[in-house]
Amino acid sequence: MSAAALTGRDQLASAGRLVVKVGSSSLTTPDGHLDPGRLDAVVALLAARRAAGTQVVLVSSGAIAAGIGPLGLAARPRDLATQQAAASVGQGLLVAHYTRAFAGHGLGVAQVLLTAEDTWRRGRYRNAHRALTRLLDLGVVPIINENDAVATDEIRFGDNDRLAALVSHLVHADALALLTDVDALYTGPPSRPGSRRVAHVQGPEDLAGLDVTARGSAVGTGGMVTKLDSVSIATQSGVPVVLTSAARAAEAFAGEDVGTWFAATGRRASIRLLWLAHAARTRGRLVLDDGAVRAVVERRTSLLPAGVTHVEGVFEAGDAVDLVDPLGVVVARGLVAYGSDEVPQLLGRSTGELRGALGPGWDRELVHRDDLVLVRRGRHRVPRDDRTTLGP
Repeated sequence: MSAAALTGRDQLASAGRLVVKVGSSSLTTPDGHLDPGRLDAVVALLAARRAAGTQVVLVSSGAIAAGIGPLGLAARPRDLATQQAAASVGQGLLVAHYTRAFAGHGLGVAQVLLTAEDTWRRGRYRNAHRALTRLLDLGVVPIINENDAVATDEIRFGDNDRLAALVSHLVHADALALLTDVDALYTGPPSRPGSRRVAHVQGPEDLAGLDVTARGSAVGTGGMVTKLDSVSIATQSGVPVVLTSAARAAEAFAGEDVGTWFAATGRRASIRLLWLAHAARTRGRLVLDDGAVRAVVERRTSLLPAGVTHVEGVFEAGDAVDLVDPLGVVVARGLVAYGSDEVPQLLGRSTGELRGALGPGWDRELVHRDDLVLVRRGRHRVPRDDRTTLGP
């Protein structure tokens, strides 16, 4: 293994603050019900790490799976309303199991339910950061899950892999561990002959040519594609990631060569832009002319109304929208400053013209450069941020 890989895995072994995401498939029986024995094994692993001095944040799936049985459901529900109902029933059962299991190791836990807005709206981000930091300082293990009962479809994380990546930014983690039902990233489906484990990923270029389209567990929601998207969120935040199975987590935590290690690829980035790039659901499209595409992509300028030829979708000011070129190819994502009912009267007009015709409040950008992320070849480019202050 390379020196860089050894250094990376040593980072995990010595991490002072570790976020661990455990997927539903690591906590359930083959038929999808919560398995107390598997949960106890995860808790024993985390308790040992806590006893060694590491502050541990647990992002746990399993609430919906825990609610399947009590609600008499045959399988994981597909519609959002029933998922929310199952999560509401199952979350209490899941945390009760965790509370008893951690108590056996002399540790207390705290249930923390988050929505996507809690990780990128400045006020909520600060409050969540303060609360989680205080819990960790008090020796408590926060157990985090998405607040499924109140999260709308447009602002959901969608899976706990993304949630864990954003939480790793939120708590300033030293490393993130994604524990799943496969022991590593492979060059193809693990069951396919000839597929090889990928031990170390230094950057996105190392993923070129890999086949990661195989479906994940039927119990959970996150396949390998979403896991790699979550890895990108974390590593772009300066947080390295290990992906492995719960069965091999102890070896990974010790710095051994198991699973796949993803090196951090950049400095701390704005969590709001990370959310926009990887987790936000766009509500519409702005079609740009060629000049506006060059300005946004090459010169990194704000998007002005003069460069937009067409608007699609229904959205409000502050919603995420796709910016597309004349051929319909997405080149960027942004948070739009106007609602879809206001944009048509602005199209193709300069800010000076708009100021004269509509007043001084109408001469601002459609999408400010600070609210833009570029999309190139299927990947999101998020501006790096050296600031150490909290929040987006």
